[in-house]
Amino acid sequence: MKIFSKEQIYEGDKITTERQGISSTDLMERAGTQIFNWMHLRMQGAQVPIHVFCGIGNNGGDGLVIARHLITHGYNVKTYIVNCSDKRSKDFLINYDRVKNVTKNWPELLSCSEDFPEMHRDDIIVDAIFGIGLNRLVQSWIKELFIHFKKTQAFTLSVDIPSGLYTDKAVENEDAVVYAGFTLSFASPKLVFFLPETAKYTVQWEVLDIGLDPEFLQTTQTDVELIGKHEVLPNYIPRDKFSHKGNFGHSLIIGGSYGKIGAVSLTSRAALSAGSGLVTAYVPKCGYVPIQAALPEVMVITDNDEEQITSIDFEIKPSVIAFGIGAGTNNDTISAFGTFLKHNTAPLVIDADGLNILSKKKSLIKLLPDESILTPHPKELERLIGSWTDDFDKLKKAKAFSKKHKSILVIKGANTIIIFDDKLYVNTTGNPGMATAGSGDVLTGIITGLIAQGYHPSVAAIFGVFLHGKSADIAVEYFGYQSLVASHIIDYLGEAFIDLFKQPENIQETDDTADAEE
Repeated sequence: MKIFSKEQIYEGDKITTERQGISSTDLMERAGTQIFNWMHLRMQGAQVPIHVFCGIGNNGGDGLVIARHLITHGYNVKTYIVNCSDKRSKDFLINYDRVKNVTKNWPELLSCSEDFPEMHRDDIIVDAIFGIGLNRLVQSWIKELFIHFKKTQAFTLSVDIPSGLYTDKAVENEDAVVYAGFTLSFASPKLVFFLPETAKYTVQWEVLDIGLDPEFLQTTQTDVELIGKHEVLPNYIPRDKFSHKGNFGHSLIIGGSYGKIGAVSLTSRAALSAGSGLVTAYVPKCGYVPIQAALPEVMVITDNDEEQITSIDFEIKPSVIAFGIGAGTNNDTISAFGTFLKHNTAPLVIDADGLNILSKKKSLIKLLPDESILTPHPKELERLIGSWTDDFDKLKKAKAFSKKHKSILVIKGANTIIIFDDKLYVNTTGNPGMATAGSGDVLTGIITGLIAQGYHPSVAAIFGVFLHGKSADIAVEYFGYQSLVASHIIDYLGEAFIDLFKQPENIQETDDTADAEE
């Protein structure tokens, strides 16, 4: 799913009105009606007090459409105008008059904190105050209104985006943003729904189709894409009946040190479970018996040193190499890695101590082959690109790093983001149970195993992150968040593959919805 910028959404609105021969007011009617239909389907006429707060721009106009449909369908609704400016948009004024035509209870004007209505926990708040076009600081009394929303603990539904939240920059004041229980977003979700600093402003979200021009939606290229099943499935490579293990590549996993052989074991097993035809682990001598005993399917090459990697020397010709898992960062290991990079031509996946070595000795980054995959968690990323002021600054610096070094960055987190070719891919799978030792080692193995089979590194990164999270989502149903461990993710990887081809259950919706021409 594409994530459009606010400029692209404005352009899509303009193109839609021109090509479909409708007015901007008609498009607003569609948007507001879709949100009403969503509410009506779930509420079925329930007489819960609904408070609709409207700004004086187009987001407020959407709110007025919602309020009008709620009123005409007999709901217990009160409408408020948040008077933040003397300027009203044309479509707001049109819909303000339409509301006045269907009720004697005209919208109440709010201009200061003394005007705030009394609300209760069992009420519903509809937030249609500011939309994606917000470009100024929120006034202090409106900030107090947002705090008032939060204190009531009422369910809050935001229209398109929680008011006070920007689409393209950080929040200056956390109190100046609405905390939404649900956000109904037009055309596409917003990037801020997935970033660590701003995701908290909406617990859940859903995209509503408001009939934007199909050609615009299909042909417009975006800088951000949301990754789900429909995005990864076309990249799946089926297996031929007469194929053999040699068709699916050879993964070499280099890493481990005394006390950290388990990391290599997890990565090797994950690479096998992801489909790599062959897997070899390159470890210190102390890792030979543990891996041979735990993983009979994996071959083992040992370093001359008993406890750490001091040289990287092998005669096999791997399809892909993963480096760094549990390797440590002692001088001998750093030296061995540097020597290896000077001669290596195989695709690379670098994780854990491999990233720490690159951070310690940044000159080695220049030796990485193009399209190498780096899989940092936040602290590892900071050591690579430097500190950042906010999530947008982080992404800017990460994109610059990826472009400069022609690498693929996998920024691990609740919504892992893959950066490649100046574009962001935001993953949708995964859960808090993955915050456990070894989870990242498993991801490295999955990505490595996919590259071994012939997936392009960028596809392997995107597909691998999706499968990693999906497997954990399946496993957590059995183990819960606290008891989920990294090996469970490998155990359910097969089910994650199978789930790619499952059809979604049909969702039946009532036809008792508002007429857009009403």
